[in-house]
Amino acid sequence: MPFKTFMKRRRHDLFLLKFEGIKDSVCLRSLFSLARLTYLLFITGCVLHPLGPLERPPQNCALTCTGYRPFAWGISTSSLQYEDRAVETGSREYFERDWDLMVQKKEAPIIGNALYSWSHFDEDLKALKKIGVNAYRFSIEWARIEPRPGEYNQEAIHHYVEMARKLKESGIEPYVCLWHFTFPAWLSDQKNSTQTNWLHPLARSHWNHYVARMVEAMSPYVTYYAPQNEPNGQVLTAYIVGLWPPHHLCDFKGYKNAMSMSVNFFRDAATRIKEIKPDAKIVSIEAIPYWYHGWLDPGGLIYNTVEHNAFDHLDKVYDLCDIIGFNYYYSQVAGPFSLLTQGSHRGTHFTMMGWRIDPLALGKLIRKIGKRYHKPLMITENGIATLDEQKRIDYLRDHIAQIQKTMSQGYNIKGYFIWSLADNYEWHYGYVPKFGLATMDPKTFQRKFKQSALYYHDVIHASQKSGQVVPSPR
Repeated sequence: MPFKTFMKRRRHDLFLLKFEGIKDSVCLRSLFSLARLTYLLFITGCVLHPLGPLERPPQNCALTCTGYRPFAWGISTSSLQYEDRAVETGSREYFERDWDLMVQKKEAPIIGNALYSWSHFDEDLKALKKIGVNAYRFSIEWARIEPRPGEYNQEAIHHYVEMARKLKESGIEPYVCLWHFTFPAWLSDQKNSTQTNWLHPLARSHWNHYVARMVEAMSPYVTYYAPQNEPNGQVLTAYIVGLWPPHHLCDFKGYKNAMSMSVNFFRDAATRIKEIKPDAKIVSIEAIPYWYHGWLDPGGLIYNTVEHNAFDHLDKVYDLCDIIGFNYYYSQVAGPFSLLTQGSHRGTHFTMMGWRIDPLALGKLIRKIGKRYHKPLMITENGIATLDEQKRIDYLRDHIAQIQKTMSQGYNIKGYFIWSLADNYEWHYGYVPKFGLATMDPKTFQRKFKQSALYYHDVIHASQKSGQVVPSPR
């Protein structure tokens, strides 16, 4: 059987198993690991060189920008993972995303109404105020705004504006992400998958109109904009691993083209944001784990490859960023065996998803990114999937301690955002991983705090009182 055929069948079988409710996701994690390993073995023939130095732009504007808020103590969420539809099938406001098409084909777990954050945003707001954050990152659902090409839902635009207004009036700075993994379904070409999402003929022009409309509407209340969330991870998963639309396995040409187009989308958005609101701050959000060299990696081929995936997109957009934001969850060894077994680990030093807990690596990553880009930094996501609240608190404390340490060494860190407010839909893992500081009461929709939410409240209070980052106030 050809290798690609084998991988496609294996992927399909595992999705069906996961969809039918197998809570132990060892099979799915094994697929991710095997696909990542396959990607590395194939692409190392194309990417052999280590990351080189950056070509500096004529001036580093971000270092002279003013108007930053105090240190941002925040929480991050996303539209698909939190919002209910609040619209009926067949109504003018009805919308579909590419992810909805996957659910319909039983290629991903059912989303349902997630955490009802569209119809019950005030419950989120109450929780945020009680925790005491001064920043909240949420995303706009492009498909909700433009359910059909060229048709805009003004009520939906107004709803997002009201969310930003309520946050601002509550003393919470809104951080708006304009794209978090999902595309309108009308950008999915079912007959020609090479022209899907990033590469659809309509995508770039409609993206620019969508961005302009949202920024114009939200500019009275929003200063901080992230054009994209983890584009490097999404393109890898879509074109090399083959799990997300358009489901291409080891499609290196598609990967290259989609990565290039995602850069164009980012640069287009950043340009329009600044044109509409010159004092806006552009924030990157990249997926960057910390990679260690593996001993079964002769010449550093695997290490160089994963480093390129982590940094290539950011290298092409950092000059437009006021803040270099990145998501950090775990470290990993760049070697064939470690990649093959990632996700299967259990124990004190691993999350329930098998991710290695390594707070010291966050400090190393801050230093690495700070030296590479010489701009203000922000940890835009950090969190742990666990059922053990003491483990979550220890995780948060130890990672915040690294922020405190690197700031004392002179690194300009502007904020820290926890993923996430409440236990939520986690893409192909469904509702199994528990990242939240709270749970949702299915009857009242209230967010019921875990001990970690109270811990984060105390950290914020102690830090604001002392005027510096304090990881453990107790």
